[in-house]
Amino acid sequence: MSAGDAGTPWKHPDRYWPAMSHAVRDVSGPLAVVNVAALRYNALDMLVRSAGVPIRVASKSVRVREVVDAALGVPGYRGILAFTLPEALWLSETCEDVVVGYPSVDRGAIAELLRDERATSRVTLMVDDVAQLDAVDAVIPARNRPVVRVAIEADASWRAPALGHIGVRRSPLHEPGEVATLARAIAARPGFRLVGVMMYEAQIAGQGDDTGSGDAVIRWMQSRSGHELRARRAAIVAALRDIAPLEFVNAGGTGSLELSAADQSVTEVTAGSGFFAGHLFDGYRAFDPAPAAAFSLEVVRKPAADIATVLGGGWVASGPPVASRQAKPVWPLGLRTLAREGTGEVQTPLQGEAARSLSIGDRVWFRHAKSGELAERVNQYHLIDGDNVVATVPTYRGEGRAFL
Repeated sequence: MSAGDAGTPWKHPDRYWPAMSHAVRDVSGPLAVVNVAALRYNALDMLVRSAGVPIRVASKSVRVREVVDAALGVPGYRGILAFTLPEALWLSETCEDVVVGYPSVDRGAIAELLRDERATSRVTLMVDDVAQLDAVDAVIPARNRPVVRVAIEADASWRAPALGHIGVRRSPLHEPGEVATLARAIAARPGFRLVGVMMYEAQIAGQGDDTGSGDAVIRWMQSRSGHELRARRAAIVAALRDIAPLEFVNAGGTGSLELSAADQSVTEVTAGSGFFAGHLFDGYRAFDPAPAAAFSLEVVRKPAADIATVLGGGWVASGPPVASRQAKPVWPLGLRTLAREGTGEVQTPLQGEAARSLSIGDRVWFRHAKSGELAERVNQYHLIDGDNVVATVPTYRGEGRAFL
């Protein structure tokens, strides 16, 4: 290994993965790990990519409190973007700035929020419809509770002239006038305070542009979409600042940090998947993340000389049910799932020349397609530094928390 590669051991798979196996040699059964050097590399690389714009940590893509807390201890990371209100309430016990990234109508969680003045000062709800304000008032009327902090999510998708809607289906608010109408309703309504706006450009942040076939079309789409979004976001922010003094304008994700941070309307960006770097983030030109998180399963049978079957494996990521959402075997090299079986809940047959050298009890390493969902499968992550386990930390599940 050259001196230049000493800080990037994952660039040598023939050493990186066997070192992981050595580290967990005394641990049996399915397990998940985080490589400390790779995690540190990813966290610092995202700060470089954000060019000084603060990064809000997307907890959905981590789901390990120790990792979230460690990130928030690094200058440049500020605040959490939670994915449910119950999670936000839990995290707000130790974090002073938690934005809920999705609207909530969880009456029990809303009641808990409204009865806790410290929580209402720390948690910001996301809205895109007056009906979501009604849901809060139906739990406790404005006159009987603290003022609730809210942010508006505006649609960041691209309405292409010929192709129509490109992006995900989130907020119904697309045009500046639509966003301003809701902002005026919030400003005029007792019990609420508008503090921010969020726009997540999934068609850029969540779509790789270096995956092979179709890259030219994707890059064209992202360029045109980014140009349109910059102008529209500026108009939305200008309209909102005439209505309320915004504390933040949030944008982007792991895959669009450079684009979002370069937008003068944006005051903060969001990232989460980039910490662990599931294999869906391998296909981007702008950055090359380290495979920080992985899981390992043991071979339990050999149905054929070139097939090794591991226990478990059906740890599929959210999104469309396509092959790219399946976990990917990465070590030994050359293993593949069977077309008619894929990854299974209880067992996963893996075929390839590498399977011939695998024996019952050997480990196979996988990378999850995304990041956060892996934590829902295990109670803990083993933190590995070099070829040693240096700590074991609980996931949300390991702390007895299941939010979605």
